[in-house]
Amino acid sequence: MTPAQNRLLADLNGRLPPRAIVTDPDAIAPWLTDWRKRWRGRASLLLEPATVDEVQAIVRAAALTGVALVPQGGNTSMVGGATPPEDGSAAILSLRRMNRIRAIDPDAGLAVVEAGVILADLHAAALERGQRFPLTLGARGSATIGGLVSTNAGGTQVLRFGTMRGLVAGIEAVLPDGSLHDGLAALKKDNRGYDLTQLLVGAEGTLGIVTAATLKLVPAIVARGVAWAAVASPTDALALLRRFEAATRAVESFELLPRESLAAVLRHIPGARAPVAGDHPWHVLIEATAMTPDDEAPAALFERLLADAATAGLVADATIAASEAQAEAFWRIRDSISDAERATGPAAQHDISVPVETMPRFMVEAAAACDARFPGTRASGFGHLGDGNVHFHVRAPAGVDRDRWYADEAPAITRFVNDLVVAAGGSISAEHGIGQMKLTELVRLSSPARLAALRAIKAGLDPRNIMNPGKLIAPGDTPELAPARADE
Repeated sequence: MTPAQNRLLADLNGRLPPRAIVTDPDAIAPWLTDWRKRWRGRASLLLEPATVDEVQAIVRAAALTGVALVPQGGNTSMVGGATPPEDGSAAILSLRRMNRIRAIDPDAGLAVVEAGVILADLHAAALERGQRFPLTLGARGSATIGGLVSTNAGGTQVLRFGTMRGLVAGIEAVLPDGSLHDGLAALKKDNRGYDLTQLLVGAEGTLGIVTAATLKLVPAIVARGVAWAAVASPTDALALLRRFEAATRAVESFELLPRESLAAVLRHIPGARAPVAGDHPWHVLIEATAMTPDDEAPAALFERLLADAATAGLVADATIAASEAQAEAFWRIRDSISDAERATGPAAQHDISVPVETMPRFMVEAAAACDARFPGTRASGFGHLGDGNVHFHVRAPAGVDRDRWYADEAPAITRFVNDLVVAAGGSISAEHGIGQMKLTELVRLSSPARLAALRAIKAGLDPRNIMNPGKLIAPGDTPELAPARADE
């Protein structure tokens, strides 16, 4: 440990229970690497508070000693946003023990949950009260609410309910000086200046530590239907989506994936089976729900609309899940794409967004441009067609050295892809955040006005740069953002 970390530890030994302080290297080791195994940091200290008071004590001590804190929940970041720095200067602040669901109010449609609550656990608790938290993603069994808030997570239901930002009604957070922002009240109107709650959504732990959130719920569904359709192109898929949107508001998810993604899942995920026969270039996974007994049954809705779409030549083949087990099997294919592609080999992965109407053309043209520019690679995209979010992957040629390829080849590919995104009027980060993976590209591609505003906000709230340094925003030329020295 550095001298500053020793002082931090001495301060906390009298303030925190022993359970909250972890110095055993073997216990810390699993939390030093990101989910993708792309980044590995060092840390000699892992702090695991169980209460807001304990979080405040930690942050106050960190502010006094100058030790940086890296907040961590389920450690499912896709951009290295929860990995400590390589120099060992930071302590990991885990929110996993803050896992209480404080309240669920079905009448108000609100839940107050702590940062360490796992998303799947919130789903189950809400359902017991006849409610639903309408955000889900493949990592729901390990992703925590604090991380979802801090990255403004999206997932597969954004089409109907929006991102995490739209589902957060209030936030409780410990600010960099150890003070508490108590913003859990779900006020419909609040005109007291800057919205601190929304400022913390998507801040990736760089402005404070989210300890709890008030989240919006919706009534539990009466029924759901899941369908799988094969289409000739992303353009046909968008035309199919528009047909559904014109006919009903019941569609919650509309996922588009190419044959390459389906093939990877069938090859690497045990038990996966193709929903429809034949070799089709593109596939669509659709989910619709009935919110009341008077709503049209989703299965009947699918039968009617898919038959019309087939007649119009938009659908080559389709099937409707006949049971919950089959519906889950369809979704398992979609949720397993990242695992399957990781098993396939190294890839430059991009979580991007473009305007919805241009997404079909972008997916095809960008893939062709990458294949031509980087011979031997294979590019393709999948994602949430209804909100323009493309997970665009450029896979390395077979047989390359993984580490060398990531170091020497992937950066140029990422710059090329991001230039295509910006030219299309899009964003280089749709739902995974910036973390450390996209830090350089954010600086390269952002306007001076955006960068100046981001740096000013960071400097104003965290002048010593102890909140997750090296993530989201680089210090640049802002002197107030010089990182605190760990040996002060």
